[in-house]
Amino acid sequence: MDRQGFGAAVRHLREGTAPAAVGLPAGRRRVRGLRREELGELAGMSADYVRRLEQGRSHPSAGVVNALARALRVGRADYERLCALAGYAAADGQVPTDLGRGATRLLERFPDTPMIVSDAAMNVVAVNSAFLALEHWDLTGDRWEWNVAWRTFCDPFDAFKQSAADADDHEAVLVARLRSSVLRYPADAPLAALVDDLRTRSRPFDTLWRAPRPVAAYESSATFTQSDGGSVTLVGNLLALPGDDLAAVVLTAAPGSDDEARLAELVAASEGRAVVEVGQEVGQEVGRAGPG
Repeated sequence: MDRQGFGAAVRHLREGTAPAAVGLPAGRRRVRGLRREELGELAGMSADYVRRLEQGRSHPSAGVVNALARALRVGRADYERLCALAGYAAADGQVPTDLGRGATRLLERFPDTPMIVSDAAMNVVAVNSAFLALEHWDLTGDRWEWNVAWRTFCDPFDAFKQSAADADDHEAVLVARLRSSVLRYPADAPLAALVDDLRTRSRPFDTLWRAPRPVAAYESSATFTQSDGGSVTLVGNLLALPGDDLAAVVLTAAPGSDDEARLAELVAASEGRAVVEVGQEVGQEVGRAGPG
């Protein structure tokens, strides 16, 4: 339990919450956000208790954490952080898998940039048509065929190649993200099963799980080969989407390079919707795009 950290987080959220966002009139105010009295009334507790919590002088129960989160209408990531600071697991402990509005807008606004969105368990939630144009992701029928970590450690793509240094960085990021997710979602059975399977089937993953490497960079380079024999080298950057506990990998080519021209050709020839959610529809899109 980090009482000081919890108190600081509650104060930050309270001061950053607009009254209108929780159904209160704005009016003329001397302070930012909500008053302690207002938060207390919304959460069913006294203003003095809110003050003690923010000053780190009281240990909140799990019920108090949930009440504060509901009153402030926080997103999933902030809720998970409050729970962790208070020393509790989240109420349901399940990895959220919905494609949020922020992720959808990101995919829609960059139709010429290959992009995937994954959840905290590293399952791909959605891709865009530019990503499918790379002809990278083949379907195997395996339970974890859309899981980035599983495909990296247990079922690598033939059309995806990295240098040793880039592969090391990529693997370190995957393991770090999964270790963090297991701590945040201890009751998520599919996540636990995924990690167990990875540790059983992949010695490199198990070694990293027991002794993780520091994450040097949240980006790495890879070469994608298409069915016509051509290839394109792109750099993938990981962007966190904290409100829905999702992450996006954005793939870009060096400006002015042959890879940029090749990527533009691939994207121009691609078809399909800007946002394709994982499932039957994306399977059909992969089939149309060609072999991975």
